[in-house]
Amino acid sequence: MIKKKKKVVRKLKKKPVQKKRTIKKKVIRRKTAKKSPLKGARKTAKGVKKAGKKEGVVGTITHYFPHVQAAVIKLKAPLAVGDKVKIKGHTTDFTQVIVSMQMDRVDISSAKPGQEIGLLVSSRVRQHDTVTKV
Repeated sequence: MIKKKKKVVRKLKKKPVQKKRTIKKKVIRRKTAKKSPLKGARKTAKGVKKAGKKEGVVGTITHYFPHVQAAVIKLKAPLAVGDKVKIKGHTTDFTQVIVSMQMDRVDISSAKPGQEIGLLVSSRVRQHDTVTKV
């Protein structure tokens, strides 16, 4: 007779279930600094200067067209052909004289605050670069 092998069934030991630990988070409260009445104000030799617009800021760049080297500027102050402007940004910093300005593809000689104009630039500019008069 042939003896049959018995199947050995091993029982797996169950690991003890650990209770979940709950950790209470500490709430850290920061002391708030007293705000000055003039937010963004700076001190000068004469006293406190009121916060306001930067001096000479004409506008900001909203778009750049690399094929024609033209920038779109949202004006905050008047600007005219022949004015000398400085364009400054994170990686941009140059000065140039305005040779050509356009609005709706028509050449113009001057522009008022609030208008968006196209300006021929000599170097690459980026959005949010500031344009100031020199």
